[in-house]
Amino acid sequence: MMKLQEFIYELPKELIAQHPLVPRDRARLMVVERATQRIRHDVFSNIGRYLPKGGLIVLNDSKVIPARVWAKRQKTGGRVEILLLKRLPGGYSYEALIRPLKKIAIDEKLIFDGNGICAQLKSAERKIIRFNRNDVTAYLRKKGHMPLPPYIKRMDTPLDRQQYQTVYARHEGSVASPTAGLHFTKPLLAKLKGLGHRIVRVTLHINHATFAPVREEDIRRHRMHEESYKISQETLRALENARVHGRKIVAVGTTSCRVLETLAAQERERSRPFPASLQGETNIFIYPGFQFKMTDVLITNFHLPKSTLLMLVYAFGGCELMKKAYAEAIERRYRFYSYGDCMMII
Repeated sequence: MMKLQEFIYELPKELIAQHPLVPRDRARLMVVERATQRIRHDVFSNIGRYLPKGGLIVLNDSKVIPARVWAKRQKTGGRVEILLLKRLPGGYSYEALIRPLKKIAIDEKLIFDGNGICAQLKSAERKIIRFNRNDVTAYLRKKGHMPLPPYIKRMDTPLDRQQYQTVYARHEGSVASPTAGLHFTKPLLAKLKGLGHRIVRVTLHINHATFAPVREEDIRRHRMHEESYKISQETLRALENARVHGRKIVAVGTTSCRVLETLAAQERERSRPFPASLQGETNIFIYPGFQFKMTDVLITNFHLPKSTLLMLVYAFGGCELMKKAYAEAIERRYRFYSYGDCMMII
């Protein structure tokens, strides 16, 4: 039994970062060496000092959509908060988090501000709403709010539209940021290329699967929701080349790591090493005992207790070493969670 209580720690509330650092790369960096159990401290802009020589750096280039919107109940005029999680086939319907869900009747009309947009609740169990048009992207760009996580105790601002997005975000689809990548600036990425590192991209669109807390006492019983991913032919070739030539693969974030390990798991089922390109859905759940096949180095933020993200980090770094690292981060007053500081496990 893998007990949920192993992934609980106490964090002073004042260490939960409420605002981004400017510039991004001034965040603190904790470097954790698995082989020596050594923990070092620096700033993120110096990350090149600790990366393996000639590494292949893998970024998740998913772009956060302003997916939090408010509607008005036609019957009562009451306010409804909606976080759109995943667009369903056909484009009219979304999986969503809705508050207050229990008060809303099936097919009750929810009216949005402007452009005649409205929606109806179609399934309370599956939390599905259907809009009266098949593409609300333009509306979200104009009226939507950035989906800051609930531990950030403020409304989003125009600054969050840039700061809660990586500088290399390209493909819209996430409802939470791949936060390890928030620390990179374009000059820093250029500097890393100049040092001989190669940088490639994968795409994993983050939805409820990533940030939903684990509630099972035996975490092995937890079931991840599926998230969409895509790996280009260029990236697949770079990964294959890295393994042939012994270059270390550096996953920027748990989401990039999950894509890499999904690829590794599928590789075992194929006769040829890699396909021309790859896309699909993954529900891979990584927790201690997992054997990593594709990830050599992990860059990641500090994560919430009882989260699948923390479990992945414990799996990669080792439970005892990660508990020590988190305790030291708290003692040294690191900033935690989405807008917080960073850890690199080598």
